[in-house]
Amino acid sequence: LWFSLCPLLAEHLVASFFPKKLLELDQFLKEPILNVKDLKEIHSEIKFTVPEPILFTNSHDGVDNTKKRKLEDGVADESWQGGTKTLTVPEGMLKCNTKLVDLIERVKPEIRTLIEKCNTVKMWVQLLIPRIEDGNNFGVSIQEETVAELRTVESEAASYLDQISRYYITRAKLVSKIVKYPHVEDYRRTITEIDEKEYISLKIIVSELRNQYVILHDMILKNIEKIKKPRNSNAEALY
Repeated sequence: LWFSLCPLLAEHLVASFFPKKLLELDQFLKEPILNVKDLKEIHSEIKFTVPEPILFTNSHDGVDNTKKRKLEDGVADESWQGGTKTLTVPEGMLKCNTKLVDLIERVKPEIRTLIEKCNTVKMWVQLLIPRIEDGNNFGVSIQEETVAELRTVESEAASYLDQISRYYITRAKLVSKIVKYPHVEDYRRTITEIDEKEYISLKIIVSELRNQYVILHDMILKNIEKIKKPRNSNAEALY
């Protein structure tokens, strides 16, 4: 049943859905959320206060601080524990950059849509490829180039999803560094740099999604006759 509906669905995608989608993405690119002039607007403050510095007494007599306290008191103080204080986050959780998260949640469905629609059109073109024969293969080469282009678009779109995952992982590692080394300002500045880079990347992704719809729509419609009928039926009558 799906094979019988695939040609109708694929032709509808190329002729109607692709132009509609590229117009929607073009409008998306004009929205204020993707046209922030001052990138400070998309910064997210890390609400983690710098704890008070811990003072350590140097032991010059070769005796460990914990052991020295026990020796001075004469008995072991079970309430005393050596080492640094354990730091906790007062708010309970360090939040993500909500502005970027909202933008990512809008972009991800667009990426998935492109991957799914490309897969449908690719299957349609592959089913139209005739059996292998000598000669008269110009139309077949066009079909193969179309399939290759669709496969490339699929791979690029999947890489956008990987890029978003890497952003979250990189940011999480930097935030954990801030918790561990709260007095190092460079980690906090790196967070803002990562956020700015991701914002610019998301705008580029939306632009690329729009461009890919344009390219696929143009390429397939220009060669639709050769894609649907790769071999001329009158070729055999010439011999």
